[in-house]
Amino acid sequence: MARPGSGLLVPVNGLGYPPQNLARVVVWEWLNEHGRWRPYGAAVCHHIENVLKGDARGTVVLGQVDAQLSPYIIDLQSMHQFRQDTGTMRPVQRNFYEPSSAPGKGVVWEWENDGGSWTPYDMEICVTIQNAYEKQHPWLDLTSLGFCYLIDFNGMSQTNRQSQRKRRLRRRMDLAYPLIMGSIPKSQSWPVGTSSGQPCSCQQCILVNSTRAASNAILASQRRKLYGGGAAAGNPGAAGTLNPVRPSNTFAGTSLWSSSSATSASSGANNNNISAGGGQAKAEQVPALLSNANFPCSPVMPSLSSAHAHHALTINGQNNLNRPGTQRISMGSARGTIPPGVPALPVKNLTGSGPVHPALAGMTGILMCAAGLPVCLTRAPKPILHPPPINKSDMKPVPGINGMRRKTKKKHLRRGKNPEDVVRRYTEKIKVAPDEDCTICMERLVMSSGYEGVLQHRGIKPELVGKLGKCGHMYHLLCLVAMYNNGNKQDGSLQCPTCKTIYGEKTGTQPPGKMEYHVIPHCLPGYADCRSIRIVYDIPAGIQTNEHPNPGKKFSARGFPRHCYLPDNDKGRKVLKLLITAWDRRLIFTIGTSSTTGESDTVVWNEIHHKTEFGSNLTGHGYPDPNYLDNVLTELSAQGVGEDNLKD
Repeated sequence: MARPGSGLLVPVNGLGYPPQNLARVVVWEWLNEHGRWRPYGAAVCHHIENVLKGDARGTVVLGQVDAQLSPYIIDLQSMHQFRQDTGTMRPVQRNFYEPSSAPGKGVVWEWENDGGSWTPYDMEICVTIQNAYEKQHPWLDLTSLGFCYLIDFNGMSQTNRQSQRKRRLRRRMDLAYPLIMGSIPKSQSWPVGTSSGQPCSCQQCILVNSTRAASNAILASQRRKLYGGGAAAGNPGAAGTLNPVRPSNTFAGTSLWSSSSATSASSGANNNNISAGGGQAKAEQVPALLSNANFPCSPVMPSLSSAHAHHALTINGQNNLNRPGTQRISMGSARGTIPPGVPALPVKNLTGSGPVHPALAGMTGILMCAAGLPVCLTRAPKPILHPPPINKSDMKPVPGINGMRRKTKKKHLRRGKNPEDVVRRYTEKIKVAPDEDCTICMERLVMSSGYEGVLQHRGIKPELVGKLGKCGHMYHLLCLVAMYNNGNKQDGSLQCPTCKTIYGEKTGTQPPGKMEYHVIPHCLPGYADCRSIRIVYDIPAGIQTNEHPNPGKKFSARGFPRHCYLPDNDKGRKVLKLLITAWDRRLIFTIGTSSTTGESDTVVWNEIHHKTEFGSNLTGHGYPDPNYLDNVLTELSAQGVGEDNLKD
């Protein structure tokens, strides 16, 4: 049924700050690697709130309520999620929404991913979608929230405005998130109280408590160095730079300094306190305090850009209250300067290629700091997978290549050939067979084929021997027919089982999809003298056919569209032409088991390597790589796509 009213272009209004004495819905969230706050489920949030009531400085074991989260714990004092098997730490925050919003009603909006399962939206997006849904808007544009998606409530779908890819959308009811009453606590009152009762003696709690003790020692040491007594107290660390550990700006976590210390230190700045998320400092007063501080053992964390510094320091402790502007505060890319001679230990190595295990590096750094030894904890660089944003008008056709798109449709997938005709086309009969083995049936060539009685073809007798025209290898003709029949495709091509020489035009089992290619105005590392060619492959999930491993079964298509890059020079264009030929012959992808994830019945690369990393080479799939173009030409030739296939 059509929904009345006009569509919505901007975020739904009414997402401001409610009065402090009203009830609020609590949603706990964690920060993912893309800088988005992802909500925990309602049951997990109830569990966290229950632990919070008993011990504001406690530890939350997420596996007690959700088995899938068993590796994770949350330290309420530091407001971080800790993964015990890898040592990965992520910030968490306690966010608040109106009771009438989606989390207060238990409404969850989800989109269907490539695997056919459902993924919930960020809570901010969920609230916005629910608000528009309740107002009976027919559609909702999420562009102003930073996403190029259009929500269609009539068709219950999400459409990517750039690629026009459409996904299903659904609204379901779940457990409502926890509700609290009263005013939002100020940052100075959090955390409150101390742990009561006997400490747990399990290994997990010992690890958490020891980490917490070391962290407290670090903070105490930093306070002494920053605000130490004597003559230095009047001008603490004038030559240094402060890089504080930044808790979530929407949660009133533990202040880096106590209220009294902050007041004492800022006496020269009108006694304005600075605390995590506190609202008592003015933006123009912050640089003066930061520039006069020295924090040599601070973990190096990204700092807020100046454009957002006001939000970070003036938003009241726990009062984000679903304001899109404050939930998407961007993180600056600047890092603190590591003093000479100070060792740097990676806290989290995204590529897994570092010499130090992340958990070991993090614990070593904490203990070294607690002992007064200088160390800087750093984060490993992230791969640059994509170029800067590009306007559609800047995408140009590749010189010398017609068009910018190729499609593979179902009607192009198979062309059946008579096996006997294919074998006769590429072989010549041998009157006197040599006394050697047929490497297909392992019988002597002077004897009959091992397929005698198993396979019969009119005109091909079991004792006939043929020699392949190019390579000269000899086999029983009946064995070649059996080999051709046993393949999962009969496309009219034949491949020598000994030397892999291809006869005819080899085709693969790539599912239907789309290939696009164009020139973009950016250079690849190692190719500063030319622009770049971007290739975009897009294959949707579907059903396997008779040529695939499990006919009739669904196959997944993870990570599409996939972006690949070539230099826009003569050799790069040659590779692109051959890749287009390989795409037309359905050789780029196949259906099998992923070597990365171990997932079966999924679309995987088919032995023709591509460069999917644009601005770096941290994964080995990027530039610079001076041998890549030659290597991929060799791989294409092995698939029967050589330079003789190039058209002038």
